[in-house]
Amino acid sequence: MINLRTFTLQLVALAVVAMGLIWMAGSGAALQSSAAEANNVYDRLHSDLGDLEHKIYADTLNIDATEQPGGLQQAEEEPDTRETLFKNIKIFNSMAYHIKNRYMEEIDSKDLVHAAIRGMLQNLDPFSVLMEQESYDRLMESTHGKYEGLGMQIDSRDDHIRIISPIEGTPAYRKGLQAGDVIIEIDGQSTYQMNTADAAGLMRGTAGTSVMLKIERQGVPDLLEYEVERAVIELKSVNYYGFIDNSDIGYIRLSRFAEETGNELRAAITDLQSQKKLEGVVFDLRSNGGGLLHQSIETANLFIEKDKLVVYTRGRTAESERRYNALNDPLLPNGKLVILVDEGTASASEIVSGAIQDWDRGIIMGQPTYGKGLVQQIFPAGSDESVALKLTTAKYYIPSGRCIQRPERDKKRSARMAMRDEESDETSDTLNIEEREVFFTNAGRMVYGGGGVVPDIEVENEKWYPIEMNLERKMIFFDFAVRYTSNHNEIGRDFEATDEILDEFNEFMKEKEFDYKTSLEVSLEEMRDVVKDEEKEDLFSASLENLTLLVEKEKDTDFERSRAYIKRAIKREVCTKLYGQTGQYEEVILKSDPGVRKAFELIRNDKEYTRVIEEGNHQDKAEL
Repeated sequence: MINLRTFTLQLVALAVVAMGLIWMAGSGAALQSSAAEANNVYDRLHSDLGDLEHKIYADTLNIDATEQPGGLQQAEEEPDTRETLFKNIKIFNSMAYHIKNRYMEEIDSKDLVHAAIRGMLQNLDPFSVLMEQESYDRLMESTHGKYEGLGMQIDSRDDHIRIISPIEGTPAYRKGLQAGDVIIEIDGQSTYQMNTADAAGLMRGTAGTSVMLKIERQGVPDLLEYEVERAVIELKSVNYYGFIDNSDIGYIRLSRFAEETGNELRAAITDLQSQKKLEGVVFDLRSNGGGLLHQSIETANLFIEKDKLVVYTRGRTAESERRYNALNDPLLPNGKLVILVDEGTASASEIVSGAIQDWDRGIIMGQPTYGKGLVQQIFPAGSDESVALKLTTAKYYIPSGRCIQRPERDKKRSARMAMRDEESDETSDTLNIEEREVFFTNAGRMVYGGGGVVPDIEVENEKWYPIEMNLERKMIFFDFAVRYTSNHNEIGRDFEATDEILDEFNEFMKEKEFDYKTSLEVSLEEMRDVVKDEEKEDLFSASLENLTLLVEKEKDTDFERSRAYIKRAIKREVCTKLYGQTGQYEEVILKSDPGVRKAFELIRNDKEYTRVIEEGNHQDKAEL
């Protein structure tokens, strides 16, 4: 049997050669026909059309004399064989030739072919895509976990580039660049109305070279100049690890699965073990979108015994089925373990949490995960190094036999469909527990299929009110923290937002002319439009004014209702501004994050933890 990859390469090569021959031939060498044949074709078409040509007005139909006689024929059903594929490639080449050489305007060959490839991919899953240089570089950066630059997060705000956060330990951090600093110039080039991609491009470069930044800082009258030397910036997978409330319960936050993830996790766990005898670990995989497969296996292996199955893949061909087992003795074979997950937990994160659940090694807590269980491979595009094909070749299955992939995520959807789902309270890929297929863990606990990983203990997401969402979206908390810290020199790590600070923040909102629309306001505007369309303003004007006053009054209470959230958000931004990511985790997340606190309490409750991990819904107790 011919090797699939060899056959594919031969096929691509043949298609490229065929297209090259057609285009080299030019328009003069293709579809040659004599003048007599052309006239005969025209006569037959004219006869068939009859009087129809006299009834076409707006859309002018021009039948070329080189068209084949007899019109279009009904396509016959053919088996999908190699010969059929070659026949269809010939059709593709013919269409590409006509578009390139006959279209009314000049068409770039590269754009034409890339558009055709994207069209082929449109009917596949959302993750099979044509990768061009920029997207490929981003993928490599996320998997390698490093790039060459200054080391800071930036955003385009108020027509300039603003520093959101310098990454600890990087040149930007060591030079003293601060969150909230506005970058006015980069190497003498103004950042006015510059986007973040262009700004990042100017600041990135070969390690060892320097870039000159001109900075505007809150509370400092003059512009500041910084010459910062570029370096290799390592993007950490483990954002933070430490102990919760100075107890013997550890916390580890993992944000991605890159090349060094396993080593970073091993170092973090070893360090925690060297300080105290761990009673348990809270392993935070929320909003972790995944990454490298082998790193997910290595991560699971830190908790799962050697030789146990972690994940297997299954696709269309026999060679796509592979089984991946834990290869080493685990670093934490015992002890309590709670993994935090949410709707943003995907791919490699779902492999880890699913394997932990299926082997009854720990408790999964949070919301049902995303359901991205597709295996992608990157195929080069021949000699063109600027593009590559990222293609889904199989699906992931965890030890109980559950497929991680949600069926509803198998096909690409339109932007309108995606937007509709985001606005809806109930998305199309949400399954109720009673609708899901039942599987069983190694100890016989019931778990559920249908895609993603259903937690053992569900914790509802904290709901944001409109005022909270808009304050976050418009970065009002961040802007306030920049001003507040510039006006107050001595702020300790135990900072709390008092009522007086809240009043100051309220005044800051007014100064910034912060405004937002509640759902009631949106509905009221729609009602006004209907009344206007119906020409009944006189009838409803008084009622609409009364409703407007009621909506405004209700809106005034939003701030009071959200006082606790606003205080917490101010504390988060102030601590992050002054003490970086470490301060944010130690003073805010570990102390007030609902998921972390519930996981912490579960580990401390021996009876409840044992009940969930050992009892649960067992096969012998289930009513099936």
